[in-house]
Amino acid sequence: MSESTSIMEFRGTHRAFCDRWAKTDDNMCRHSMSFHLHNTLRQEFFASYLYLLEQTPLVKLYPVTCEYIKGEKQFYYRAQNFYKGVPASEEGMMGDFVAISEVDLEGSRQFLKKFVGPGKAGTKRALDCGCGIGRVSKGVLFPVFETMEMLDMMEDFILHAHECYLGDYADRVETYYVYNLQDFIPLPDRYDVIWMQWVACHLTDKDLMEFLRRAKESLRPDGVIIMKDNMARQGCRLDPVDSSIIRHLDIMKSIIQKAGLTILDAEKQEGFPEIIVPVWMIAMR
Repeated sequence: MSESTSIMEFRGTHRAFCDRWAKTDDNMCRHSMSFHLHNTLRQEFFASYLYLLEQTPLVKLYPVTCEYIKGEKQFYYRAQNFYKGVPASEEGMMGDFVAISEVDLEGSRQFLKKFVGPGKAGTKRALDCGCGIGRVSKGVLFPVFETMEMLDMMEDFILHAHECYLGDYADRVETYYVYNLQDFIPLPDRYDVIWMQWVACHLTDKDLMEFLRRAKESLRPDGVIIMKDNMARQGCRLDPVDSSIIRHLDIMKSIIQKAGLTILDAEKQEGFPEIIVPVWMIAMR
């Protein structure tokens, strides 16, 4: 079966699924628990929820995404819990694929060149969101920008970056933020580039959209946001272990556009093994 035929069949099946859910939504009792779960899920994952419901029943999907336990949304609690077990090393950042780290960095360097320089974004300051130990900051951003700010929810990663991994580059870090991206409010008119790699997948659709809106306001003139992330071949896929959601490129673009941003370019990362989910880079402002 060709890839185009597979995609057409997937779209047809998904359309039929959406139609069934629309009828269910129209007839669902507004005071039922099912309606409450469905409505909450739809608000948090407005672009993705029907794809997720195709794979996982509502009563199983809600607890790992939208449910709060002791004041913690489980989608984010499970991600933080997962990363507590990840070592602060390049192997930890890349999982089983540390061998492709340099391929990844070179692809990022070439993509960044399109948007930084004379007549483009400046080189005064960049923000690395979901920076981990600073692999991308060290390999891509520090050689270009005068100063850096780095953000990650895991304090152990930030400490390792500052004390060990970055070396002399650590002197050029203005601020480290130990912060969850969904809660972070960047200062306005501050960054030439905001880099988001393998972190958008850890935000709900709603929180991603709202962060992108805030990030847009924090860009300096001609500044750009660059997102690099896994993109599903079809629909969306949720990993309940690390609380990541892989979205198809078109779904990601719809969230970006809903945030009021203009997509400047999108490019697939080349040189990765076929076993790896496609990785795309998207530039926007």
